[in-house]
Amino acid sequence: MNAFEIIGGKKLKGEIVPQGAKNEALQILSAVLLTEEKMTISNIPDIKDVNKLIDLLAALGVSVSRINKDTYEFEAKNINIDYFQSEEFKQKGGGLRGSIMIVGPLLARFGKAAIPKPGGDKIGRRRLDTHFLGFEKLGAKFIYDAEKNFFNVDATALEGAYILLDEASVTGTANVVMAAVLAKGVTTIYNAACEPYLQQLCKMLNRMGAKISGIGSNLLTIEGVEKLGGTEHRMLPDMIEIGSFIGLAAMTGSEITIKNVCFQELGIIPTVFAKLGIQFELRGDDIFIPAQDSYEIDTFIDGSILTVSDAPWPGFTPDLLSIVLVTAIQAKGNVLIHQKMFESRLFFVDKLIDMGAQIILCDPHRATVIGLNKQTKLRGIEMTSPDIRAGVSLLIAALSAQGKSVIYNIEQIERGYQDIEDRLKALGAEIRRIDAQPAH
Repeated sequence: MNAFEIIGGKKLKGEIVPQGAKNEALQILSAVLLTEEKMTISNIPDIKDVNKLIDLLAALGVSVSRINKDTYEFEAKNINIDYFQSEEFKQKGGGLRGSIMIVGPLLARFGKAAIPKPGGDKIGRRRLDTHFLGFEKLGAKFIYDAEKNFFNVDATALEGAYILLDEASVTGTANVVMAAVLAKGVTTIYNAACEPYLQQLCKMLNRMGAKISGIGSNLLTIEGVEKLGGTEHRMLPDMIEIGSFIGLAAMTGSEITIKNVCFQELGIIPTVFAKLGIQFELRGDDIFIPAQDSYEIDTFIDGSILTVSDAPWPGFTPDLLSIVLVTAIQAKGNVLIHQKMFESRLFFVDKLIDMGAQIILCDPHRATVIGLNKQTKLRGIEMTSPDIRAGVSLLIAALSAQGKSVIYNIEQIERGYQDIEDRLKALGAEIRRIDAQPAH
């Protein structure tokens, strides 16, 4: 089992390029199943979750050719629908939460699909009801086989419908959109998610011949078409990585330039980090963060303690709350972090408290951080990463801490961050991979 050994407390310096957006990749790659024509996708992140999905597509019969490190060509001409019933599919599909995303395109094009109950992060229950309720509204029937933990879906004649989603789920919206583009008639999706990932998917589908309007809003109208053609598409940079690097620069007092960030697609993210007192400037499409010895958290206008909470886009993404929490440890001032979406995403704070952070975990959803204002450094410890985002938060804490830290279970970090070790080393971080098991 791999672990990272980190000697913290060093200032970093240099440029870092964010990878392609993981959450966009899982949607865009699934969409190649909607056409038999060639699709060329670039800026694909080279990470486990994405590579597993590419493997799954190839096993389904998609012809996959890698043009260079981040660009692939896909042709979904000869899809083997019977592959669904195989043991191999249960293995491959079950180990990847993103595998749910292939259901919409397959229902649209072939009228049937199956899916093992997906796996993924330990961050609380992630319901898939939104996906299935949307498919049902379009006329799909599905049967859950509890014994085999398997969903079989039949959708021989999908028809457009009015769908009010019970939650603005990004993957749920994307899946229903992909099913609706080839359904007969008009589909209206209200309370649709409107994240940049989803806007990217809808724009790409329109280039393929779909008729989607309302992109960027929470009301999408989709006029079904007979068939879709091929196109080229480039992923946005990963906004979660960009936020992580802003936090890293502040915590370690480093001068870092984050390259090619597609600033206009970052929404409220830069504003939230600015509320923590982090200075940065936009240079072209790069974010330059100067080395700061201190950063002070804003208060609300009446002087009360700032709250940072997650909300559906254009609100603040839940994926960055762990990063904001860690960054606040060395700020001047206090902040309440309110994680509304997942009930166990804050459980990694006990590790930060062990490192010397002043944090009160109020309940599974809320934590108050009392900033140390860099008067006391965190101390290095041994810890285990519970999920992708907490893993990177612990990594940021370790890089800012005095002494040596060891982070186990780094497979979780690598599910979401490509070549993270080499990219941090290039900034001057002292980090190395070791072969080690946690003591307990």
